[in-house]
Amino acid sequence: MGRITASREKLAPDPRHGSLLAGKFINCLMHDGKKATAQRVFYSALDIIKDKVKDVEPIEVFTKAVDNVRPEVEVRSKRVGGAAYQVPMQVNRNRQQSLAIRWILAAVREKKGRPTHEKLADELVAAYNREGAAVTKRENVHRMADANKAFAHFAW
Repeated sequence: MGRITASREKLAPDPRHGSLLAGKFINCLMHDGKKATAQRVFYSALDIIKDKVKDVEPIEVFTKAVDNVRPEVEVRSKRVGGAAYQVPMQVNRNRQQSLAIRWILAAVREKKGRPTHEKLADELVAAYNREGAAVTKRENVHRMADANKAFAHFAW
C-alpha cells in the first residue's frame, strides 16, 4: 500500500471557496511544497473557466468535472491457482476521488508546451462536458471491468 498520511484529518479547505475538494486538488497539484504556486495555478485556471463556461460558477464546474471522472468500478489483479485474473470491483468513495484527481492531473501533465493553468482549465472544462483525456481514462477502466465481468465471482 501507499504511505499513510493524516491528510484526511488535517486537510484544510481552499482559502477562496472553502472547498475541501479544491484544497485536496491544490495539494495534489503542488510540487516541492510550493503551495502558493499551486494555488495561483488553480485559481488562474478557475478564472479562465469563468470566461469559457457562462452561467455556472467556476468552482461548480471544477466539482462537476471531478465527479464526471470518478470511476464506479475498476479491475484488480487476483491470483487464483497460478493464473492472475482481472477482477472487477467497486471503488470506495475516497479512492474514487483520489483516482479522479490523479487522472485529471496526469492528463494535464501529459500535454506539453502551454502554461499549466491553461491546460488545467481546458481539461476541467472537457471533464465537465464529459470529454477529454481523464474521462477517456475512466471509460477505459469501466470497459475493462465490463470485459472481465465473468471473473466477478473472484471478488473478495
